Amino acid sequence: MRERDAAPALRCLVTGATGYVGGRLVPSLLEAGCQVRCLARSPEKLRDHPWVGRVEVVRGDVTDTASVADALRGIDVAYYLVHALGAGSGFEETDRRAARAFAGAAATASVRRIIYLGGLVPADVPVQDLSVHLRSRAEVGEIFLASPVPATVLRAAVVIGSGSASFEMLRYLTERLPVMVTPSWVSTRIQPIAIRDALRYLVGSAGMPREVNRAFDIGGPDIMTYRDMMERYAKVAGLPHRLILPVPMLTPRLSSHWIGLVTPVPPSIARPLADSLRHEVVCDEHDIARYVPDKQGAPLGFDEALGLALKRVREAQVVTRWSNASVPGAPSDPLPTDPEWAGGSLYTDIRQRTVDASTAALWRVVEGMGGDHGWYSFPLAWALRGWFDRMVGGVGLRRGRRDAHRLRVGDSLDFWRVEEIVPGQLLRLRAEMRLPGLAWLEMTAQRDEHGRTWYRQRAIFHPRGLLGHAYWWSVSPFHAVVFGGMARNVAKAAEADAGLPADASHRRT
Repeated sequence: MRERDAAPALRCLVTGATGYVGGRLVPSLLEAGCQVRCLARSPEKLRDHPWVGRVEVVRGDVTDTASVADALRGIDVAYYLVHALGAGSGFEETDRRAARAFAGAAATASVRRIIYLGGLVPADVPVQDLSVHLRSRAEVGEIFLASPVPATVLRAAVVIGSGSASFEMLRYLTERLPVMVTPSWVSTRIQPIAIRDALRYLVGSAGMPREVNRAFDIGGPDIMTYRDMMERYAKVAGLPHRLILPVPMLTPRLSSHWIGLVTPVPPSIARPLADSLRHEVVCDEHDIARYVPDKQGAPLGFDEALGLALKRVREAQVVTRWSNASVPGAPSDPLPTDPEWAGGSLYTDIRQRTVDASTAALWRVVEGMGGDHGWYSFPLAWALRGWFDRMVGGVGLRRGRRDAHRLRVGDSLDFWRVEEIVPGQLLRLRAEMRLPGLAWLEMTAQRDEHGRTWYRQRAIFHPRGLLGHAYWWSVSPFHAVVFGGMARNVAKAAEADAGLPADASHRRT
């Protein structure tokens, strides 16, 4: 007997695929067997995503009726994950107009369901008294619920995951301020949710029965104040206890300026988010579990969600931007489209030089660093740093190296550890000295399209707390001597190894 044909895959449109939630939703939908189309104003921003070859990407904007109509053609489920927060004054009207146009186009295209992720709204606060941010989110949800297309409106408070604007505010405030004079909203109760749980509800909502047309509160198991969140962040991140001093006269507007001084989150985003923190946002129900059952261990608790959000720091995955530090494989992993200010502070010192030698000659110098060969610059500075590290209980420079000419992943190298090596191309070392943060030294040998050999050197530091920032700025004046000299001398050593004059011309970028 013939097996029954499998049901056709759901065709899903994801708006906001270049955003924080949208970029993480797409691979979750693909894993669930859905066909995915992404609507993006700038499709080129998606080119570095590992899943881009498995989706259809169309150019358009939710405020452009024609492009929305084209994007919705043949779609079963439409995810609306865009909002105009950060676009300046008047974003309420922009959100309102875009939502109405999208709902109308979805009805015309016979879309089966609209799914929208909005903000958790306190039930006891009149709409007119809500912050502008929450009021706009609530209004967009109501527009979709009133449309002819069945809608699922998921309402969440703070989403815990690296790249989320609310989480980044929490991160920077806690990491940079051991003593905080805070607004009264630090005592406001909040029910945060892990990004992976938010995604689970978003994906699961696609299969809701057609008669379901309503909003659902979604949150994690912990209800806490913002103060609790900062204190627990400090504990999970290994920071000293934070002293938090609430000051009632520090208004939301004043506090948004304070956030702007302390964090790199843009004021146009920080201000409405800070204003919303005066509202208590706690779930009134958990009806979503009727349609998207919770698995064992879900939803995740706050500390576990934090651990996942900070995971990549502990695993020491470092590339050009801290916010795309690894190939995304989980919701907690960074994405190429995360904003520049996401992911916490990362300081870098970058040096590049052309080398009049082959990449093989350059690589021999790079792989031979440390131990008896030294570090090619200011030996006294390296010796003093090693001596100081020993004084505070660190490993110092005495470990040397296992082999004088070859390295492998896991080798100790003075006060470094080989974290990654691509023979002939890349050497990345992780510092094992005592530091108020995490540090790496990365060296690459490469040849450009003109056949020139390039040496690229990056010192990378992820500070831990205010002491970490102070440490970087205290040593940065010496980087020109230490790291600049290192780049020059590595190039000279490679040229000497190749039998060329050591005073051959160099160019720095």
